[in-house]
Amino acid sequence: RVSFMNNQKPQKPTLSGQRFKTRKRDEKERFDPTQFQDCIIQGLTETGTDLEAVAKFLDASGAKLDYRRYAETLFDILVAGGMLAPGGTLADDMTRTNVCVFAAQEDLETMQAFAQVFNKLIRRYKYLEKGFEDEVKKLLLFLKGFTESERNKLAMLTGILLANGTLNASILNSLYNENLVKEGVSAAFAVKLFKSWINEKDINAVAVSLRKVNMDNRLMELFPANKQSVEHFSKYFTEAGLKELSEYVRNQQSIGARKELQKELQEQMSRGDPFKDIILYVKEEMKKNNISEQTVVAIIWSSVMSTVEWNKKEELVAEQAIKHLKQYSPLLAAFTTQGQSELTLLLKIQEYCYDNIHFMKAFQKIVVLFYKAEVLSEEPILKWYKDAHLAKGKSVFLEQMKKFVEWLKNAEEESESEAEEGD
Repeated sequence: RVSFMNNQKPQKPTLSGQRFKTRKRDEKERFDPTQFQDCIIQGLTETGTDLEAVAKFLDASGAKLDYRRYAETLFDILVAGGMLAPGGTLADDMTRTNVCVFAAQEDLETMQAFAQVFNKLIRRYKYLEKGFEDEVKKLLLFLKGFTESERNKLAMLTGILLANGTLNASILNSLYNENLVKEGVSAAFAVKLFKSWINEKDINAVAVSLRKVNMDNRLMELFPANKQSVEHFSKYFTEAGLKELSEYVRNQQSIGARKELQKELQEQMSRGDPFKDIILYVKEEMKKNNISEQTVVAIIWSSVMSTVEWNKKEELVAEQAIKHLKQYSPLLAAFTTQGQSELTLLLKIQEYCYDNIHFMKAFQKIVVLFYKAEVLSEEPILKWYKDAHLAKGKSVFLEQMKKFVEWLKNAEEESESEAEEGD
């Protein structure tokens, strides 16, 4: 082995910095958007304002011109008529065209026709999708550099493209730019954008798109921090003719407040806070977020029921439930001051007992407990029995309640002993 190693030929030294002749096709083409711009503008000038001809020209040009490399220039021209300088102004020394969004008429029909041009172009050259999204995000940041009319046209166009799925709602993040928000540009732009979006679809479709990109709870950020209230948002958009958007945001805010209330309530219960403190907190939240007593009683019920690890044996769970609910009845009683709230609670109990099979036989015992603890009164129980019950397990629950309901109907004067007989 040693002799073999010694017999190996020494390696020849290599020269560093050798030069290889590059092939012509390997040389990278110089980035020249000006030449690209001239080709596009010349073609647009020749086609004129017939947008179908424009779409055909753009389709054919993709085979000859490098759209992939010059996507930003292409979209700048189609929107603003020429390449945009930082801030959104058109460079003075650049050639420009009037066949663009900014030079078009400011109406929905014209913007729908322009939306078709973008749709066809992006469908034909799929790789332009990302470039177009980046372009719109950039244009939104440049809004202050455009005239009001240009902003309106861009807003309408963006709304239409959001509705038909060409754009993703995440582009709206650009509107949360601090300067645009502070100067009221974002909110004014959003009015036009949402009007054309809702006009193409409806508020439910808009809500789905916003939810997909976690924007459903961020719309109030279109206003400065000192104006981020449901009242301000609602007034602004309702006056602008977008009542459905105002109601949507109010509803979102309410859902968020209800979730927050439930979370805090469960924490207070697990800490064992005094009921008077919990009641005070809940009443303040109700007032602040305009939450109804019916909603609150449903939240308290589900919070109370989720603080316990329930026994899996049917014969033991009823006893455990009665003991637990007896403890919490003063809390529930504080929020059943209306007949409708009592009925809401009855329906929640019915639903819970049906959904949790071990509770099926406990329904009547829970209702009687709450009757004795003055959480529930006669009228709502009788109404529930007669026609206000749910379909879920109704035959089982109505049968359980039969005797107690008869006793309620017949008892004119209740004494403690009579109440115990009905148990």
